[in-house]
Amino acid sequence: MKLSLAFLLTLAVQNVSVFAADGDQQPMPTLADVSYGPDKMNVIDFWKAEGDGPRPLLVYIHGGGWTGGDKQQDPRHFQPFLDKGISYAAINYRLSGTAPLPAPVHDAARAIQFIRSKAKEWNINGNRIALTGGSAGACTSMWILLHDDLADPKSEDPVLRESSRVTAAAVSAGQTSIDPMVIEGWLGPNVLKHRMINMAVGESTIAGALKNYEKHRALYVEFSAYNHLDGNDPPLFMSYGNNMKLPSEDAGHGIHHPVYGVKMKEKADKAGHECHLLIPGVSQSDKFASPNDFLMTKLLAP
Repeated sequence: MKLSLAFLLTLAVQNVSVFAADGDQQPMPTLADVSYGPDKMNVIDFWKAEGDGPRPLLVYIHGGGWTGGDKQQDPRHFQPFLDKGISYAAINYRLSGTAPLPAPVHDAARAIQFIRSKAKEWNINGNRIALTGGSAGACTSMWILLHDDLADPKSEDPVLRESSRVTAAAVSAGQTSIDPMVIEGWLGPNVLKHRMINMAVGESTIAGALKNYEKHRALYVEFSAYNHLDGNDPPLFMSYGNNMKLPSEDAGHGIHHPVYGVKMKEKADKAGHECHLLIPGVSQSDKFASPNDFLMTKLLAP
């Protein structure tokens, strides 16, 4: 069945991979708006799970094209993890309208480093941290997952001495590349109509981004997770809607198109990287029935 664009956009702005029974009483954060960096947007909400010993952690990175969105979400999306003894965190980060790349992505990576610096205090197992999110949150999650460790042992900032590496990521409707010269070939011209692509590099229009492409090329290449994948990276689970039509129908369809996942999966398979792709009626994982199944398996592993 062809999924509607409205449903696909819903996938893109929230972590729709996790559900709890309607009517469940949901907890308030154990810690709210904890500062992890110098900007007012650098804040984390944290829910502490019960259990014996340090707990694994799932971190949610919100979507919104790096131009909007917020860490606030329906707690039913993460209650199943708390019920399994998995702690949960959700972060805000600077947005590209005022702080283009690398700010949104580097903020999220710093949040992981900050959380790891709080591992003892927050009773977190630093070896069991996973990421989730939709759209731009998925794009960021995949970049952190696949990028080399950002830890700087010589930094004067103790947070930046911590590892940015994570155990796994399960994401929805994510952009595996943001390079206009790549994604137009994958998806057609409509994808370039989405403001995420030009605002990511501080351009108000796509015409400006293309005119000044050589100026921005290094950022487009660096923050395309596809370029960082190799056989040594932690496992990835990607979910997309199943409108496979090409070229993409409009900006919203293009920016969340399942071909992003197809391209990443093809490269992962060649590299020997564990990568699962769920596109209803098109692609499924032979090991995991759902993103929840994948995340819980990875986070609760011995």
